[in-house]
Formats: sequence, structure tokens, C-alpha cells
Amino acid sequence: MPADRLYNRSSDIIARDEALITGAMKYRLYPFSVARANGVYLWDADDNEYIDFMAVGGAIAAGHAHPKIRRAIESALDDGIAHPLVCYNHQPAVDLAEKLVDFLPGRFETKVWFGVSGSDAMDFLAKVVPLASGRPRLISFSGAFHGMTIGSGGISGHAALSKPIPNGHITKAPFPNPNNCSWGPCEKSGCSLKCLDFLEKEILGILSPPQETAAIFAEIIQSDSGEIIPPANYFPALQELCNSHGIWLILDEIKTGLGRTGRMFAFEKYGISPDAFAIAKPLGGGLPISAVIGRAEIFDADLYTAYTLGGSALPCISALALLDVIEAEKLVDNAKKMGQYLVSRLNKIADTEDMIAEVRGEGLLVGVELQHKSNSPESISELTAALARRCFENGLILLAFGNVIEMTPPLVINQDQIDQALAIFTKSIKEVGRA
Repeated sequence: MPADRLYNRSSDIIARDEALITGAMKYRLYPFSVARANGVYLWDADDNEYIDFMAVGGAIAAGHAHPKIRRAIESALDDGIAHPLVCYNHQPAVDLAEKLVDFLPGRFETKVWFGVSGSDAMDFLAKVVPLASGRPRLISFSGAFHGMTIGSGGISGHAALSKPIPNGHITKAPFPNPNNCSWGPCEKSGCSLKCLDFLEKEILGILSPPQETAAIFAEIIQSDSGEIIPPANYFPALQELCNSHGIWLILDEIKTGLGRTGRMFAFEKYGISPDAFAIAKPLGGGLPISAVIGRAEIFDADLYTAYTLGGSALPCISALALLDVIEAEKLVDNAKKMGQYLVSRLNKIADTEDMIAEVRGEGLLVGVELQHKSNSPESISELTAALARRCFENGLILLAFGNVIEMTPPLVINQDQIDQALAIFTKSIKEVGRA
């Protein structure tokens, strides 16, 4: 650990955290106790500075402590507005709903449901879609990470969520993965669609008949499985398959939505129109709120699902301010431009550092896949964790999953800040490589 980084007060907070707060809600790669934040920077309790390439898993879109969002929250607090939506309506929720329905391009009546997290949004959809359609079965994808409630975990296909008993009415389909295809050929520019043939012939043909299948749930990019980006022709073909059988296409835009991929929503890249989709992480500008936007008939099913604080006024006001910031500061365009710059710089680093196997991403959702040097006794997950830890010790906060380092900085990041972060990243690779 560099001598100029001190952890006296932080270590005390961390020790108290370990004694009192369950590990069931933690994914910790290094000993960090955040004390304050601004823009793309974080400071711990000992006033050590870090550049934030995590942004709480992409949840902080406009950077920390954005003045416009802060002023909106302060104004709402001055007015005493902190009321829930479940017992009576309030204007901020209606104003936000009016903005959100415009994001769904389908030619049908659209409504909105509000919750407090991405997990509860996907949980709501997993419960309501079979009731609304009159069809009891669902299809989702292996590798998907939709959330940690029983419903959202049931439609997930991620190893981290495999312990709970699976739901028998949900069938998992193979996700089109150009990096690990069971059929092939599968390239980023196009796919043989043999995996989709399997879905149609084996899953719909045998395991989950179309007349009993309500919906197919999908993430456009499987972020928690290592930034897996599907081939360009897969999702248009999947929507065509859904349409041919009257099956709804339900998308999870919890991490990819609101500009993260260089488009307002990741599905826009493929020219498709889902029947419903969920958003959450960045929506509240740092406050907890989720939303589902979709066909009115989905929401009009006979199912009462409300959370006491779902759609509370304060997060709605913060969300409205966030949407204004995204538009006024052209953060979608910045995510695209800075994402291209970040990937190009990382590819140059990969040319000289054989620890990097591949760089992939859309906008500012970027994954760096690692590989071993020859004859290394260390597991690849240990190597990835070691690199993340070394980056932290040098002043860079980021995430790691398996053999992939994930980079999701705030969408306000600029070129100089990327250069600062990558200088730390390169230094850390060299140090880990020498260890």
C-alpha cells in the first residue's frame, strides 16, 4: 500500500461495519469507507482521493453532488415534500410518468409503475406478466442478473443467484455470446442464430409452449456476466419470434438505461420496441427509485403490488432533475464520445500488456477481460481481484466480476479524467504483473 494513503478513521468504520452489518448485502473488493464525493471523485474518511470508475455500478449518471439535482432536492425538503405515492397522488410522480412514457416507442397505451429498486421492478414484472397475459410460463436467459428478490432472482440465470430454489415455470435459454458460443459461427457483426433456433424448436417447441408463454425477459447487455454484447442481428430476430407467437418482450434496462451505452436506452441500437422495460439505478440521481414502463394491459392485471416508499416525491423530483441534466448537458452524446475514447485507450494499453485479453463495451459500460501470463499458478478470478485491489490502493475505484474488470464512470467524465484513471490502471497492471 502506498505510504501516502492513510486509513486510520476508515479502518475504525470498516471494523464497526464488519461487526454489525451482514455480509449478505456486501460485495467488497477492498477496504473503502466513503466520506464525501463530488463529480467523478470520492474521498474516504481519511481524506484520501479516488477517481470513481464504478459510480455505484453505474447508478451515478450525472456525477456525485450535481448542483442542479442537489438544488432540486433541497427545494423539495424546504417545502416538506417527501410523501409516498401509494396512499395519494402528487405532481412530481405524474410529471415523471409523463416523461417516462415517451421513452417507449410502441404504438399502444402506456403506463408506469414505481418502486424503489431494480430488483423490485423486475420482481413486479415477473409476477404481473403471467396474470396479465393469461399464460403461466416465462423464458429468460442464462447469465442474466435481474435482481435479488425471489421473483427477480427466479428469472435470473447468474451463478451468484443460483442458491434459491428455482421457479418451475421459468425456462432459461442460452444467451448469444460471441465470446463463448456453443453453436457458432457467432460474431459481433452477426450470428448464425442457431441459439435462437434452439429457443424456438426446443424451448418453445417442447418445454414452454407458445400458447402458455407470456414473455421473454432479457438484458440487452449482460453486464454482470462480463459485458456480454450480443450480435447485431439477434434482438431484431428475437422480437420477430415474439411477435409471431404473441409473446411479450420484456427488457431490463436497469444498468444500461438513461445514457449509459451512448444511447438513451440500449435497445435503441437494434431498432426494437419492447412491450415493457424496467429502469432503476441512475434514475433517482442517487436516491432510490425504480420504474417500469410498458403496455397498459400489463399494469391493469388484477395484482396489487405497491411499496410504501415507491414513487415517493423526493426521488421523483430528483429523477426529473436528472433527466433535465442528461438533456441539457448532452450526457448521452458524452457517454458515446468518452466511451469510444476509453475503449481506444484501453486497446492501446492491451497492445503492450498481455494481461489484457479483450476490451469490449458500449458507451461508458466497458469491460476489460483479463488472461493469465503463461504458467501462472493464480486463478483468473484471483488475478482480477488483485488488479482491482491494486487500482484502489493507487487511487482508482472500479468493479471486478470473474475475469473482467468493469468500468462504469459517471457520464459527466471528461478526457483528462479518463487519462488520469488509465495512468493508474496501467501502473497497477505493471505492479500486479511483477508480483
